[in-house]
Amino acid sequence: MKANWEAALSAIRRQVTSDSFERFFGRLSYAGFESGVLRLTVDDAFLRDWIDDNYRSLLEAQVVDVAGEPVRIEIGVAIPPPVEVVVPAPVVAPAPFLALAPSAQVTLEDDPDFPEFPLNPQYSFDTFVVGPSNQFVHAACESVANNPARAYNPLFIYGGTGLGKTHLLFAIANVIRARNPGARINYVSAEEFTNQLIKGISGKGMEAFRERYRSRSDVLLMDDVHNLAGKERTQEEFFHTFNALHQSNKQIILTSDKYPQDIPKLEERLRSRFTWGLIADVMPPELETRVAILDQKAHRDGLTLPTDVSFLLASRVRSNVRELEGALTRVVAYCSLTRRPLTRELAAEALKHVLTDADKGPSMETILRIVAEHFDVKVADLRGQRRHRIIAHPRSVAMYLCRKHAQASFPQIGESFGGKDHTTVIHACKKIEAAAASDAALRALIQSIERKLPA
Repeated sequence: MKANWEAALSAIRRQVTSDSFERFFGRLSYAGFESGVLRLTVDDAFLRDWIDDNYRSLLEAQVVDVAGEPVRIEIGVAIPPPVEVVVPAPVVAPAPFLALAPSAQVTLEDDPDFPEFPLNPQYSFDTFVVGPSNQFVHAACESVANNPARAYNPLFIYGGTGLGKTHLLFAIANVIRARNPGARINYVSAEEFTNQLIKGISGKGMEAFRERYRSRSDVLLMDDVHNLAGKERTQEEFFHTFNALHQSNKQIILTSDKYPQDIPKLEERLRSRFTWGLIADVMPPELETRVAILDQKAHRDGLTLPTDVSFLLASRVRSNVRELEGALTRVVAYCSLTRRPLTRELAAEALKHVLTDADKGPSMETILRIVAEHFDVKVADLRGQRRHRIIAHPRSVAMYLCRKHAQASFPQIGESFGGKDHTTVIHACKKIEAAAASDAALRALIQSIERKLPA
């Protein structure tokens, strides 16, 4: 059965993205087989529950397919063996990493060169709307907030613009600060980190710069870490900062619009370190979550939002929470200025420049562009002849979505994809449709792309 399990893992690897495989399946270990029950273990209870809720059917289907007999899977949490540590008496228990002695509580308020960044109290876990698209990353962030430097270190959050990465970043910081007001929390964007580095170099202030980020940080929050790309000196400085904090058991939380391996011109040693902890992605919210986001914002602003208005906005603005809230702000302002009641008709009028384009539905050009952006490949590659999986898989997904959403014929799709034969398109569409039926990760990927398409 152990050999069957390894064969099933190999089959799963071919069906899901490398990110999903490493995050979930790669952390499962074979623990035994008895009376038709395959026992697996994982090193974290949260991951155990997530895998059990979302991937049990996929796991059992693959194992049964390889073994040729009914198999039930049980997933447990591996408990590391106790380690006997001999220390001289008396033993003083070490304080938690954020429990600073009063004499060591150095605030940054008196540092004119590097003033402390104020945390926005509105960015909390209570004000973050949770749905299937962000449930995993939300739970991971709460775990880090409750157990800094113990749960996942570093925590790497990635996803598109306006999906709530910075919100979660500050939510973590607010929880930590509420529990320990003396915690030294540093927030900086990668761009500002570079600017401060340049200022330190030009003004001979490197000692203060390094002290701030390496010696005076209990928690380091860095936003938009993809902006380190191509900046060799900044990457060098951050590499040593990362090492100093990690070795001192300080929490590091990073956000990016790309997965670490997809950030161009980033040193391999930084890519490697970004994957040491947990990588969690934020996907565009589905319709119900978008409606909940609108309702929450309306409630926060003291507004009564009719259901048909919230569903209209949510069905038209799909991929960006920031744009969704901006659309609501525009509708409310239009309602106030025209002194008319807030109705679906008024909302459609206020956002006619948004709704007109959306009502046309997605074209094949739009689908190609969105799929290319999602997989970080070129549209020209999707239309080209390369058959490498890096290109072939996104191409098949794009063909499937063109058939489903653009209502194009197989010959039309083939022509749009560089003159491909219609039988090639048929094969690609059927392959993706069949794979999505059994592969939860692929279904989630397709749904993520579909949420970015105009209605």
